[in-house]
Amino acid sequence: MSPRPRPRPSLSWDDGCVLAVDQRALPHEYRLLRLATVDQLIDAITSLAVRGAPTIGLAGALGVALSAHRHSSDGRTDEAFVKADAARLSAVRPTAVNLAWAVRRAVARLAEGPEAVLAEALAMLEEDMTVNRAAVVRAADLVQSLVPDRPVRILTHCNTGRLATAAIGTALGAIIELRERGRVAEVLVDETRPLLQGARLTAWELGEAGVPYRLCVDSAAAAAMARGMVDCVLAGADRIAANGDVANKIGTYGLAVAAARHGIPFVIVAPESSWDRELADGAGIVIEERDPGEVTGFAGVEAAPAGAAVFNPAFDVTPAELITAIVSEARVFRPCGSRRTSCPREVPT
Repeated sequence: MSPRPRPRPSLSWDDGCVLAVDQRALPHEYRLLRLATVDQLIDAITSLAVRGAPTIGLAGALGVALSAHRHSSDGRTDEAFVKADAARLSAVRPTAVNLAWAVRRAVARLAEGPEAVLAEALAMLEEDMTVNRAAVVRAADLVQSLVPDRPVRILTHCNTGRLATAAIGTALGAIIELRERGRVAEVLVDETRPLLQGARLTAWELGEAGVPYRLCVDSAAAAAMARGMVDCVLAGADRIAANGDVANKIGTYGLAVAAARHGIPFVIVAPESSWDRELADGAGIVIEERDPGEVTGFAGVEAAPAGAAVFNPAFDVTPAELITAIVSEARVFRPCGSRRTSCPREVPT
């Protein structure tokens, strides 16, 4: 199988603006947003035009560069204004740790001027591709070791591909790596309610990469496991606590419970920047709750009765003991007490 061409990046810098794929328009239209102000960037992140934990982190860093360029003149930068913009960027999506991490890293170069901030943000884009390539190769190796005797049937949730990162992807990147090795039989793609990131984005990416897949409603995933249709579950992460508890798209916890019930490996693929080692466990992770309109209707069509009360958390927390392994660019982390694992906690490079 011939190698894939280098994927189109999800984010870039062009003549003082941030260019980003508008993920709201996919799969029907591939459209780029040209974001000239921090307010426009914040709106794009809030509306999920720009989404995925690594992507919003990188967007946040580019946002600091955008602010630094907009508020510099005669060789001087209004650092207070830029830091205020940075604080707004960090707060826009509270669950994903990558955002605050990347913004802090960009702000650390502020005293050197706007070009230094931009250089740091662009360096992070390149690093993200390198980091993700290392993580997906390691994750693919792990999946092959867990299912060594045949092409694997994988279930995945939400979108963890190039749209959610600079270009390569995490869990979805590992699936495409396995496909390139000839080791994928089929991928079951959860539609991922309420905004259908699986149906709209993951299915689109898999189709572009030539990976065989079928969509299923989120509530069919456990039934697929019970019928022997799944060899491994691969998912991403928005924040990982020190003990290995993982916050990810709502529905991930239920998948982990079902996978444990049926003895199916449950693997998280995420960069080291997704770890929040200041949090002892997942109880301290702030879970974002989103607009009720995301649940009561879709694409402008109302489905629920007027005034229906809504519970709409964007994420849930999967306890470490339900996770077979967490794979990053640097290691395979096997939480102590997790099923089919034992200490030591880490398998290094």
